Amino acid sequence: MTDAVGQRHHRRSIRLAGYDYSQAGAYFVTVCAHDRICLFGDIMNGDMRLNDAGKIVHDEWLRTAGIRSNVELDVFVVMPNHFHGIILLHPDGRGTLQRAPTVEQFGKPTSNTIPTIVRLFKSASTKRINEIRHTPGAAIWQRNYYEHIIRNDESLNRIREYIMTNPIRWEADEENPNAKRQEKK
Repeated sequence: MTDAVGQRHHRRSIRLAGYDYSQAGAYFVTVCAHDRICLFGDIMNGDMRLNDAGKIVHDEWLRTAGIRSNVELDVFVVMPNHFHGIILLHPDGRGTLQRAPTVEQFGKPTSNTIPTIVRLFKSASTKRINEIRHTPGAAIWQRNYYEHIIRNDESLNRIREYIMTNPIRWEADEENPNAKRQEKK
């Protein structure tokens, strides 16, 4: 794709170069709604109240572990315009599906890797949300997502706390378009 002055745009991966995202471990993912529009519900008194679209996001996330034998879900939260969750990948599946031993490359999806799991979650929830909104083809999610490889128990516990307390911090959340932010001096 080129812009008006002929500059070529290159899509840069935010994944850790050379990392095998199918290997066992814990991963923290954040997915933001397209244009950070609040589509999934509202925060009321520090509690997230899911609307129909938010319930779909919640349900599709739970389906993630049900259809993938190597996936276990840890804490997660659907926020008004984004989603946080922890995925645990196990080396051996609970059923007949096996994780792929190869590294995912752009344009070449590999089963049961974090990028593929997130892509399929986004796709399934988008399809269902667009069905109830009667908006076929509308973007629901941002193009990419944020992921962090959780390397130890201290980090895992800190991220769990962050996810669980995210709704009570919504008023100051950088993702909140109406956030009450402190002015810098």
